[in-house]
Amino acid sequence: MTPSEPIDVATIGEDLRLLEGIRSTRAIRRLRPDPVPGELIRKVCEAGTFAPSGGNRQPWKFVAVTDPERRQWVADRYRPLFLDYIAPAVERAKDPSFPDARRRMQAAAIHLAEHLHEVPVHLFVAGWTRRGHPQLQALMPCIQNILLACRAVGLGASLTTLHRGFGEECDRWLGLPEGCPSCALIPIGWPIGRYGTPPRRPVDECLSWERYEEPPEAP
Repeated sequence: MTPSEPIDVATIGEDLRLLEGIRSTRAIRRLRPDPVPGELIRKVCEAGTFAPSGGNRQPWKFVAVTDPERRQWVADRYRPLFLDYIAPAVERAKDPSFPDARRRMQAAAIHLAEHLHEVPVHLFVAGWTRRGHPQLQALMPCIQNILLACRAVGLGASLTTLHRGFGEECDRWLGLPEGCPSCALIPIGWPIGRYGTPPRRPVDECLSWERYEEPPEAP
């Protein structure tokens, strides 16, 4: 089959549901404080364990933080780091020409930082290092599986790595062993609002055949 040959979509069958889940798994940063059953967190982490990993080493470890005082500890350290990080973008957003979609995304990220202590689950994804380096080639697919699983069971979630700004302190606080640092924080809760398809450039602006070519400029 060549790239130009038509495909009968009807032959894809139930796989379309998976593709629709992928297309609509957007970052959900506005979350309700209502508790999330532990069994659902177990289910989404189990989905993470089905990610590929070199040599089937499965380097991932998960720590779910649900205690209010412990969530407050994370939020108190995350918030000032995030607000400092986003400050230049906030200034740029004052320009009337700043895209509304980016302004909304910025507002949602600020909302998460200001309400992180209320988010019912802070899921940390950690992993054993190999030859002194994190096994990100396994951990990132694991994280994506978790995000997709959250979408499947109706939970809202997003990915942040900003906690690495206090990463060593956080890893000790989580009790992670040496050589198994956390690489991501996934705030999880029941969403405020709905899932939807995020804005994306057309795939033909990203895809080349045989060798890289710059896409034609838009008129």
